[in-house]
Amino acid sequence: MQKTIAETIIDARASRRPVALLTWLATGAQRLVAPGEDAGLGDAVREAFRRDKSGTVETPEGEVFIRVYNPPLRMLVVGAVHTAQFLVPLAAMLDYDVTIVDPRGAFATDERFPGVKLVAEWPDEVFPQLGLDARTALIALTHDPKIDDVALNLALASEVFYIGALGSTRTHAKRFDRLKAQGATDEALARIHAPIGLDIGAQGPAEIALSIMSQVTAVQRGKSG
Repeated sequence: MQKTIAETIIDARASRRPVALLTWLATGAQRLVAPGEDAGLGDAVREAFRRDKSGTVETPEGEVFIRVYNPPLRMLVVGAVHTAQFLVPLAAMLDYDVTIVDPRGAFATDERFPGVKLVAEWPDEVFPQLGLDARTALIALTHDPKIDDVALNLALASEVFYIGALGSTRTHAKRFDRLKAQGATDEALARIHAPIGLDIGAQGPAEIALSIMSQVTAVQRGKSG
């Protein structure tokens, strides 16, 4: 039996697949489309997905209402460090589903991160289970190449909309060389925001967290910041 539109939308949400419901207002005809699928509406559907905003567009066949069903935004924070203690509540207030990944059990504790999803495993062990999709931001904060580099390599091979890594310009230059030696291209490495965050002259973990969240929001909204 063919699934109803409602059942298909529910299944898409459960598997973190974005879909949009197109409704031709003059006729009531409806169609579900996925990102990249040709809906005959030019860039309107692509922009609706990107902006996470539903709305009506004019077409030669009349008005079409685009209802976007995007998966919830998600943030994977690699490193249960001090900056993460400020970043996590900021992200949660902006409706991000946050998970902290850190194999160092002494850092990823319920006492330091009450009520937060904590995964005390290596990124290459848990990322395949979590999935790295276009509604996910990846934040690498450990300063440990053995952990951050693994996470960044996996993120570069995925569709995550944001990749950021903590560290100075000199630190990132060394990271750049390491990742390139492991096969990453210059084009791929250009996706990494490092030093992480908008340049607001941040001092201390709280302001660094603010700069990170501001940059993530700008990228997600298609702004340069």
